[in-house]
Amino acid sequence: MADTEEASWERAGPAAFALFLALAAVPSVVFALLTFLGELRPPVALAAWAVCSLVAVGFALLLGRDIMVMTRLVRALRTAPEALPVDRHLMVPGMSDLGAEALRLIHAERLLRGRHVANAAEDRALVERLPDPLMKLDADGRVLWRNDSALIAFGTETAALLRHPDIRAALAEVLSGGKPVRREIVLAVPMKRDLEITMIPVGGPLYMLVSDRTRERALEKMRADFIANSSHELRTPLASLIGFIETLRGPAADDPEAQQKFLSIMAEQAARMQNLIGDLLSLSKIEISEHSPPKDLLHLPPLLERIAAGMEPMLKAQGTTLVMEAPDALPQVPADADQLTQVFTNLLDNALKYGKPGGVIRLNATAVADTRFPPGGVALSVADDGIGIPREHIPRLTERFYRVDKGRSRAIGGTGLGLAIVKHVVNRHRGRLIIDSDPGQGTVFTIWLPGQNR
Repeated sequence: MADTEEASWERAGPAAFALFLALAAVPSVVFALLTFLGELRPPVALAAWAVCSLVAVGFALLLGRDIMVMTRLVRALRTAPEALPVDRHLMVPGMSDLGAEALRLIHAERLLRGRHVANAAEDRALVERLPDPLMKLDADGRVLWRNDSALIAFGTETAALLRHPDIRAALAEVLSGGKPVRREIVLAVPMKRDLEITMIPVGGPLYMLVSDRTRERALEKMRADFIANSSHELRTPLASLIGFIETLRGPAADDPEAQQKFLSIMAEQAARMQNLIGDLLSLSKIEISEHSPPKDLLHLPPLLERIAAGMEPMLKAQGTTLVMEAPDALPQVPADADQLTQVFTNLLDNALKYGKPGGVIRLNATAVADTRFPPGGVALSVADDGIGIPREHIPRLTERFYRVDKGRSRAIGGTGLGLAIVKHVVNRHRGRLIIDSDPGQGTVFTIWLPGQNR
């Protein structure tokens, strides 16, 4: 405050001193001349000079004080119109009108700033609520600001996104040309995403708008894949059904024993088609949402217990024992309960189908550190004691319709889509899937799910 007062007086002092000189200099010269000529006695001249000097000092101080007040008003107009000086009264005639005009300017500036602040807040709220990710970048491609959608969509993956070669090329083109640039890119990790990037230069910084086209591309691919896969996989059971229908209409029309046999086979083929269509629809639905990781936190032990209870009738039918270890102290993980239910139901069903009759299936969940996975998270495994899988087949197990033994898989009701569903669910959860198997030693499927802090 003292510095402000001193600065104000530095501006007001010269003007006050000039007024003092203007008011006191002429009377001083006149009184001195009159005294020298003998027209005034020295005491009278000295008294008159003192009065004039006091008047000059008074007017100079009043002018200096009003200049200081005006200086504070102008400073408030420039720096903080919302905080006016306490002392705003001007005493020198004519200065009061000037002060009133300054106050009107300050009030007008206050209103204008208020509108600007309100508009800026509305604009900020708008971009924060944009459904598409928006980032503000500097000339080096560093993030200066990003909205909530960008934080949710990319999180810790933002740096990897900005290192993409096509984005770096678009950034260079925008900086050199000064015009908006649009690019379509594909992110391969942590899972495939189709993005449309628009870079818009605004003065020094630039804005990058990201439109996620993954769902649209997935829908297009889903339609094409569904037609291709269903037409290929449904051809055999449909041909069987048509053949049996023709037989029942013709040679077996009066043969009850053959009718029962063929109807039983037809029911199996129809069930196979129903399972196949159900798995295709499930897989397509998962692929559509694969780019968006789940956000709800899930405690896994109760979910695993419900899955195990649902498998109990099938376990009893084959005389198989399920041993489950899932400590209640396991940390919560971001997960989709319905999709994880489908994953572990598929894995346990596979363990039943390909495990040893009357054998043991182990379902374990642990938070113990595993060097194969990043720190944190939960590792879950399903192990059987069946015939195992030759190593050359393991890399292709999660492909659609890939079967190690096609005849056996179809005979036990497999659609060839179960492990593909598992893979895509794990991808959506940003997890990892590892398959360990040796012929004759059984198979272990291990899934790692990241913790809530990743």
